[in-house]
Amino acid sequence: MMAFLAGCLEAEFAAVRDYLQVSDASVSRIASALEEAGYVKVRKGYVGRRPRTWLSLTRDGRVALTRHLAALQAIVDAAREAGTRTRD
Repeated sequence: MMAFLAGCLEAEFAAVRDYLQVSDASVSRIASALEEAGYVKVRKGYVGRRPRTWLSLTRDGRVALTRHLAALQAIVDAAREAGTRTRD
């Protein structure tokens, strides 16, 4: 979810659900946990008479995602380095 939200300023709940290919309940549960952690902002409103929910990453969420991706890259780099050493 965070990776998807990093690519936009804000996304409608249904777009996030469709991209992740999960249920409304799953998106809601994940969004609530990320909101509680301070990583996602949930905005509710209306389009005409229909209620809508929009999700966006907070600054803290963007920082956390960047750090997470850097940690994953470090794991990849270490695995490559280990693989190179074992072949020599």
